[in-house]
Amino acid sequence: MTEYEAVIGLETHVQLNTDSKMFSHSSAGYQSAEPNTIVDAVTLALPGTLPVVNESAVESAIKIGLALGCKIAEVTKFDRKQYNYPDLLKGYQISQYDEPICFDGKVDLPGDAERTVRINRVHMEEDVAKLVHVEGLNGQAGYALMDVNRAGVPLMEIVTEPDLRTADDVVEYIETLQSIIRYLGVGTANMEEGSFRCDANISVRERGSDVLGTKVEVKNMNRISAVARAVSYEIDRQIKAIETGERIVQETRGWNDGSDRTVVQRSKEEANDYRYFPEPDIPPLVISRSWVEEIEESLPELPAQRKQRFIDEFALSEYDARLLTATRATAEYFEETVRAGAGSVSGDNKVLAKEAANWLNGEMARLMNAESIEDPASTKIEPAGLAALIDRSISREINSSTAKQVFEAMWESGGDPASIIEERGLGMVSDSSSLEPVVEQVISGNPDAVSDYMGGKETAVRFLMGQVMKQTKGQADPPVVLEMLGEKLEAMKSGS
Repeated sequence: MTEYEAVIGLETHVQLNTDSKMFSHSSAGYQSAEPNTIVDAVTLALPGTLPVVNESAVESAIKIGLALGCKIAEVTKFDRKQYNYPDLLKGYQISQYDEPICFDGKVDLPGDAERTVRINRVHMEEDVAKLVHVEGLNGQAGYALMDVNRAGVPLMEIVTEPDLRTADDVVEYIETLQSIIRYLGVGTANMEEGSFRCDANISVRERGSDVLGTKVEVKNMNRISAVARAVSYEIDRQIKAIETGERIVQETRGWNDGSDRTVVQRSKEEANDYRYFPEPDIPPLVISRSWVEEIEESLPELPAQRKQRFIDEFALSEYDARLLTATRATAEYFEETVRAGAGSVSGDNKVLAKEAANWLNGEMARLMNAESIEDPASTKIEPAGLAALIDRSISREINSSTAKQVFEAMWESGGDPASIIEERGLGMVSDSSSLEPVVEQVISGNPDAVSDYMGGKETAVRFLMGQVMKQTKGQADPPVVLEMLGEKLEAMKSGS
């Protein structure tokens, strides 16, 4: 049976969070603005207007290129990409064609198997206006509404080589790229709001072959889950087409989220002729090496480097380190927690770091997801408070069950764990004289479990320990309880 593999390349548009648009003075903050309120003469393409390059956007492009290991062009230029569509007020888009600002980079994907995705280029361009298509009623023709606010917002297009093979590869690449963009602070990289848009070029060939199949471009994927489903669907569709002798057509297909399938949008049997030519109103940009070096020195520690440092410095697992460094905010909160706990009773920073990772990747992540919170620093739990809670847990002042209660109280109202423990009387009971009456009561009140233990079912002691924890409202010290139960049960067994 013939085995097939997919060959996938991605084109990703990243909106930059500059104050103004790419070639005009209008605000680039269009997301919450009323339609057609962020406009100017350049955006509206009025006669006689001239574009002026946004220096901040160029700097952001260089940051992205450096973070992706790209070479930065010494001279770059803008071009007119001409095609007819209502969202292009000028009748062309100012983009870059043969001299992009960044080229020859790479992205290393996380995971056990080393995989590298080569970056062909990163180029600058302007976004287009937004069209809202409205269906007609009662069989009448539909119509489209246009919002000019988005037109002219700075875009970076990041183009990969066809190095991806599966939907999982695509998802990991997108998540890695989003993390890099957010660490740099040059964009939100949010697919749902349209500031991060991805198109996939997909073809299929026999595994082991070097011959590329006919590629199909897939658009309209507005969530990572939609990208994964669209890529998987298109791979399966093409394999089935090959096996049934159907000809695969080079075309653009859109992802229909409702029907879970790709649908034909337009044919691309022949390459589009955009009639590129140099933008006559913008001279070539000369990028000095000193400026590039200055920008490079300002770059933050990037996710991959930070992840490796967390593994080396704190002995964290690759999994924990990857989750912690997925966002810059979580990574910084983690480090603040570890710093706050340095020199605590627990002593060992690696133990503190592991516990901090458990809390952040566990309970903190769960509660943040439930309330759609993205930054742990915006919660009521301060890093110093979390460090103090961890210290009390490690030093056995409270057990894990109580620690969770204290954490939830801190989540709801803030405060320090010591006050919460004292106010609610949540200190751990480890005094055998206090626990002995409870242990004896549980043993006498559960003869079936005692009988099971006597009969050789040693796991019955776990049930009895659960009953002690229940009666002490989770405040008993589990190891002490387990030891007391074992001693008393063994004494009963030898006495019988």
